[in-house]
Amino acid sequence: MTNKAVISTENAPEAIGTYSQAIKVNNTVYLSGQIPLDPSTMALVSDNFTDQARQVFRNLKAVCQAANGDLNAIVKLNLYLTDLNEFAQVNEIMAEFFQEPFPARAAIGVKALPKGALIEADGVMVI
Repeated sequence: MTNKAVISTENAPEAIGTYSQAIKVNNTVYLSGQIPLDPSTMALVSDNFTDQARQVFRNLKAVCQAANGDLNAIVKLNLYLTDLNEFAQVNEIMAEFFQEPFPARAAIGVKALPKGALIEADGVMVI
């Protein structure tokens, strides 16, 4: 039988749809997409890409911690950007939050994200 648990924290934005912040199955945690919402106001932190990217990683970190992990336990990270010209900037910001070995990653250009966000990230963590 699979050991499946819902992961939830008040330190990251609450789910705004029919999903959980994360689901843990055995030692693998599937992290739902995080956009740059301030968990206390549920509003975008700013219109600035850098501010938004940092908030996305803070939100992911909070969910990882709620599952007894951390960002460096993420093995696969997916980034969704409304402007792929921000690719170099997101690499710089990731270096503030992640240590080597870095996770496997995809950076995908998208037309739009919920609430007008400029970036979203989801991933898989193994603890």
